[in-house]
Amino acid sequence: MAKVKVEAFSVGREKSYAPFRSKWGGLRNTHFKSLLCSVSKEDKNKKELALFSLKKKIDDAVLRAEMLGSLALEYEEASQIKQEEVLHHYDLWDDVAKSNDILTDLGDTTKVVDNLKDLTYKAEEAKLITQLAEMDSINYGLFKHAYNASVDLSKSMDRYEMSKLLSGPYDADGACIVITSGSEGVYSEIWAARILSMYTKWAEKQGYNGRLAEKYSSKGGGIKSATLELESKYAYGYLSGERGVHRMMRSSIIDEASSAYVDVIPLFLKNDSDLQMDDKELVISSALQDEDQPVCRSGPAISIRHIPTGITVQSSGERNRFANQTKALNRLKAKLLVIAVEQGVSDVKNIKTDAILDILRQETRRYIFHPYKLVHDVKTGIQLPDLNSILDGNIEPVIGAHISTRLVTGRV
Repeated sequence: MAKVKVEAFSVGREKSYAPFRSKWGGLRNTHFKSLLCSVSKEDKNKKELALFSLKKKIDDAVLRAEMLGSLALEYEEASQIKQEEVLHHYDLWDDVAKSNDILTDLGDTTKVVDNLKDLTYKAEEAKLITQLAEMDSINYGLFKHAYNASVDLSKSMDRYEMSKLLSGPYDADGACIVITSGSEGVYSEIWAARILSMYTKWAEKQGYNGRLAEKYSSKGGGIKSATLELESKYAYGYLSGERGVHRMMRSSIIDEASSAYVDVIPLFLKNDSDLQMDDKELVISSALQDEDQPVCRSGPAISIRHIPTGITVQSSGERNRFANQTKALNRLKAKLLVIAVEQGVSDVKNIKTDAILDILRQETRRYIFHPYKLVHDVKTGIQLPDLNSILDGNIEPVIGAHISTRLVTGRV
């Protein structure tokens, strides 16, 4: 019997790396003195080359942070001043809902300003450490520390730049990721668990607030389905391109592949959608029969089907039936609003049922394990050789490619 688990994951820190060590430090035999000298010289040349490459990467990251970071900080501080002026001249009690929006926007801008100021401090720190390393007879440990700081700088700038490119109506909201195993049996269930792990690791590295709301485990060690909720700004904008089929290919033959279906739904952070639903258009039922209901802390699973479009959603991660019904209804509203935007209609009642694309059945990405390792993102066309890195949660390259594709094609 499948079991449901409700879990939460915490943000972790990446492991730090030890300073560089001499490859030949253990050689002491005097009979190999001449060999040792030649090897040491060769090793020294390699270290100098590596050091030059390392220093260039640090300098590039610092220069980028100093130039773009200062401009971004100036822009955000100007926005902060304007928002504070609006707040100063506005009576908060006239419109509570609008007041909350103003305060929320001001809080978000203030957070961005603080992050950019911190970015400036980190850039100065990386520059100072590099200078100290050069003065201290080439201290490789300090250079490594400066390099790690420069990597943090680059990631922070990447996140800021991508957030400014996200202009869709729900891009700034959180994300609800629903992962379902394919029909290939135990292999697809294990693969679905791997995909869940990939998104969990990515969220941890981003410092996102994550909650594993629902998880149906299978007997073979994988999962039949799982729902991951990320209550962090821009999570939906980053991950919306992940919707579709993620296919694991053990060979170049498509018939030997295992699949997992990924759906990404906006998770409204400010207020729930005010979209009004006609109860006559909804079919609300238990997602599982009572005798099949998994025993867990969560309440009974609720399924809601929208008759006009045929869209079905469900929720089982809350503690009671009412909470699950509310959560499922919010997910349905979010899906309908996204479809309306994709079809270019202003009202969900104008959604063309026959034009609803079954995005979950469209192939998004191929993960090839044999005869070579490769990640092929079908939507954007990019190919990445570092398969293990992608599965370890380092999916920023495909996220960036998807956002760029949206900008080129004009899709929101």
